[in-house]
Amino acid sequence: MSRQYFGTDGVRGRVGEAPMTPEFALKLGWAAGRVLGKGFGGHVIVGKDTRRSGYMFESALEAGFAAAGVTTDLLGPLPTPGVAYLTRALRASAGVVISASHNPHHDNGVKFFGPDGHKLSDEIELEIERLLDAPLECVAPEQLGRAKRIEDAAGRYIEFCKGTFGDRNLNGLKLVVDCANGAAYRVAPAVFEELGAEVIVIGDRPNGLNINAGCGSTHLDALKSAVQRSRAALGIALDGDADRCLMIDGDGNEVDGDQILYAIAQWKHARGKLQGPVVGTQMSNLGLERALQALGIEFLRAKVGDRYVMELLQRSGGMLGGEGSGHTICLDKTTTGDGLVTALQVLTAMRTQKKSLADLVSGVRKCPQVLINVPVKGRASDILDRAALQDAERSAVSRLGARGRVLLRASGTEPLIRVMVEADDHALTRDVAQSLATVVAAQA
Repeated sequence: MSRQYFGTDGVRGRVGEAPMTPEFALKLGWAAGRVLGKGFGGHVIVGKDTRRSGYMFESALEAGFAAAGVTTDLLGPLPTPGVAYLTRALRASAGVVISASHNPHHDNGVKFFGPDGHKLSDEIELEIERLLDAPLECVAPEQLGRAKRIEDAAGRYIEFCKGTFGDRNLNGLKLVVDCANGAAYRVAPAVFEELGAEVIVIGDRPNGLNINAGCGSTHLDALKSAVQRSRAALGIALDGDADRCLMIDGDGNEVDGDQILYAIAQWKHARGKLQGPVVGTQMSNLGLERALQALGIEFLRAKVGDRYVMELLQRSGGMLGGEGSGHTICLDKTTTGDGLVTALQVLTAMRTQKKSLADLVSGVRKCPQVLINVPVKGRASDILDRAALQDAERSAVSRLGARGRVLLRASGTEPLIRVMVEADDHALTRDVAQSLATVVAAQA
């Protein structure tokens, strides 16, 4: 059975359009309550980011869970990884996050964590989907679920984050934090300030509509300017639900997820604390792979999406993985991508090795990478199977040889085929990518 509603990270879409309607959210809460809460007596926790539509979906999900006989604890605005942590800490049957991550305010979504703080398996998501097509059957009035608010959710998560930093402090360090007007607008400044840093905060004035708008990990210019203007040691950029982290070094240079992954990996490797391979994705820069190989660190590639990074980490026995977009998973610290934990891991490496952020990532020489999104009609996977496109891909691979690589893939969220080429030479990279994109467009 193919999934109809769940994508690579829960259910997501434009607010008011299927599936992100209040009617669907109510049914989703009921179906998830039946599967995850196991009906009467179950207990779930629900957090959200700062989108205005979060109020609507919170109420609808709460009603659905109540109809299934499941009690709901409402956490209010809290980063996605904070919900994952509290799912375990509060021994909940499941954790729910209302967020569309780095998307604009007009989108929203719902994603789930199991009682272990990990995202759901395909099998459980399919079980929920099957119930979405069944009639909603409300439990008896005396079995209806109740709801209450957890007032200290943010404080619990702040203490958890600080605990991953050990007994160190950030005394004397000036940094800038961009909260993306999102879920971390209160907790992120508190974490770094309570560890002793001098913190300049931007993107901390959410109004329900400005989440990720010209700020956060998808828009780094404001953070660059703030770092350079304040002469801070570095800047930290989160996204709307704070499961991603990108950085800016003291000179105003961007530090992406591949470089962050390298910084943490080399530090753990130097201390003999790195277990198993490091896991990236098909989109991870070739320069990262080469830099890790130079240190004797095995590198594996998963499909794009942090759930696939997690699956490969678990199969391979690894503890560290991530994506260039800033999703970094440190399984020795937590169970999912966590922007604050990631930043603290990089800061630990900086403090213990007495290096600046720029020095820490200097071992990665990134290859030029060109990504072209080609709009298509119909199923992108069918187009990728066409002989003309496969011939063009083989020709491109042959042309690059050992100097680079090619990736053609269907977008998981839009009617696009993504053409990615990277190689040592930028002109060659651009030319091969344009040639492939032309063939894709002709087939579309």
